[in-house]
Amino acid sequence: MAGGVIASAIVPHTPRMGVEETAPDFVRPLIQGQRDLGEELRALNPDVIILQSSHWVSTFNWYVTVNKIHEGVCIADEAPDLIPGSPYKYNGDPEFGHAVVDAIKGADLAVGLMDSPHFKWDYASYVPLHYLDPDATVPVVLLPSVVCSDLDENLKVGGLVHDAAVKSNKKAIFLGSCALAHKVVRGPHLWPSEEHMDTDKKLISMFCEGKIDALIDWLPDYARDVVTEMGGRPMAGMLGATAAMANANSSGNGVRGKQWGPYGQSSGSGNASICVLPH
Repeated sequence: MAGGVIASAIVPHTPRMGVEETAPDFVRPLIQGQRDLGEELRALNPDVIILQSSHWVSTFNWYVTVNKIHEGVCIADEAPDLIPGSPYKYNGDPEFGHAVVDAIKGADLAVGLMDSPHFKWDYASYVPLHYLDPDATVPVVLLPSVVCSDLDENLKVGGLVHDAAVKSNKKAIFLGSCALAHKVVRGPHLWPSEEHMDTDKKLISMFCEGKIDALIDWLPDYARDVVTEMGGRPMAGMLGATAAMANANSSGNGVRGKQWGPYGQSSGSGNASICVLPH
C-alpha cells in the first residue's frame, strides 16, 4: 500500500485511565475500548503513529519530535496522585519527523525540531499509546497543541502530515489526543451537561457516518459550545488528516467511522475513542 494517512482517531487520555490497577470503575470501559481500538490499528501494519497532544503545549511554534527513542517516566504534573510515575520506551521515527517538519515549513508555518534527549512525554501522549500499543511495536512522532494557531492552521497541519507520509512512503496513523466536551468540574464521577452530551453524541454520529466536511464546517461552533479541549486544536489536526485521507481514497467511497467502547465521563468531560478508516 502506498504511503499516507491510513487511519485517524480521537483518543481520550483522562489521567484516571493512566494506571489501570487503580483506575475507577467508571473509566475501565474507556480503557478496554482503547485496547480494542489498538488491536484494529495495529492490524493495519502502520509504519508510524503521529499523535497531537492536548498537554504538550507550545505557545508560538510547531515542534515535531525527531528522537530515535522515546524513553522516560511520565508524571501527570496536574494529578501526580493519579499518574505518579509510569515508565515508557517507544521507538521514534526521525526520518518521518523531519519530513513533517519540511512539510510544515513548506507551508510557511513556524516549526522546529524536538530532538532533546531530555524531552519527556505528557500524559495525553502516554495514556492512549500505553493502551493502543502496549508492546511499543509502532514508532511514534509527537506534535503539540500550539496556542497561537487557529483551527484552520491545525486542519492544514493535519493535511500536511498526510502529505509527508505520502512523500516518505510511510503508512501513518494520526491520533488527536483530546476529550470531547471539556467544561471540567471538581468531581471525577460527574458527567457533562445534558446539552453537552447531546452535542457530543451528534459529533460521534457524524464521525461514524463519515461526514468529515460537515464536521470541519461545524468544528468552530462545536468547540465553542462544548468548551472542547485545547479549543479543538487536536481534533482539527485529526480532521485535517482525515480529510486528506478521504480525498486520497482511490475507491471514491470516502471514509467510515466507528466508536470503540462507550462514551464516558471524567470530571464533567465527555470522552470516547473514535476511529476513521477509508471505505
